[in-house]
Amino acid sequence: MTTQQDRVFSGVQPSGNLTLGNYLGAIRNWVGLQKQYESIFCVVDMHAITVWQDPEELRRATREVAAGMLAAGIDPAESIIFNQSQVSGHAELAWIFNCVARLGWLNRMTQFKEKAGKNRERASAGLYVYPNLMAADILLYKATHVPVGEDQKQHLELTRDIAQKFNNDYGVDFFPEVEPLILGEATRVMSLRDGSKKMSKSDPSDMARINLTDDRETIAKKIRKARTDSDPLPSEPAGLENRPEARNLVTIYAALSDRCVADVLKDYGGQGFATFKSDLAALSVEVLGPITEEMKRLCEEKSYVDSILRDGAEKAATLAEPILENIKQIVGFLKP
Repeated sequence: MTTQQDRVFSGVQPSGNLTLGNYLGAIRNWVGLQKQYESIFCVVDMHAITVWQDPEELRRATREVAAGMLAAGIDPAESIIFNQSQVSGHAELAWIFNCVARLGWLNRMTQFKEKAGKNRERASAGLYVYPNLMAADILLYKATHVPVGEDQKQHLELTRDIAQKFNNDYGVDFFPEVEPLILGEATRVMSLRDGSKKMSKSDPSDMARINLTDDRETIAKKIRKARTDSDPLPSEPAGLENRPEARNLVTIYAALSDRCVADVLKDYGGQGFATFKSDLAALSVEVLGPITEEMKRLCEEKSYVDSILRDGAEKAATLAEPILENIKQIVGFLKP
């Protein structure tokens, strides 16, 4: 077991299907991290309810995300896997951080503006203070490293601000300075129908994404039908600028093959998309097929998945409880 100074925390929401973006941008990287760090991976169901969720669908999606983690190679013997709502310390620390974070900080969060859109006044208070809960998720375990996509960097910066302000307000050196881990070629996988937009579970077109519930035939079909432009592939990465669909597909190929974009273009530069997309479809099926099939099997083993989450929650609570007790003592709460 590594020291507490080498602890990773990350999470994924159970809102809609897991996609290729979730796999390449997060879950696949976690598999490698669990061999380097003490690792805590969370299905963040409390974050999911910042917008309304059907209760039965939320339970199903929570199990599905956990199954996806397990199928991709997260090992419950090496890592802690649990769902957020089973450890009450997340909510308790989030309230303390609601009282530490400043409104001005939250007003600058671009994700709230994007998600609330024109309905800002009708958005839930939970959606507004979502970043404070994210900070609590991380700091409840004194995690020092967080693998994040580019779109989460701002939230991690807020976590660092909250930790620093808490330490300064109470004259302690309690919370660590959390460092981001941005890994791999595909930290931001884009839509297969529009390379300027992130691949999303909520996209109305199912052809815009590869779901980790898709079978092999569907995966291949979606890659073959992915939008491209009419020019041949360039020989150098610079040639992908202003070609978002081409850049996205080449980046996906690089990530799935554990190569860099430049190496992929050495093989395919100057060619049209026909051979490249055929090869990418075959590679996608080879890598993702076993994962999607194992995930499907695990989704039918509800009691097994529930037991993994329950055991993980017990381990997470064991780590969190003494840290939360120290926080309460620092804040000035009476012991029960």
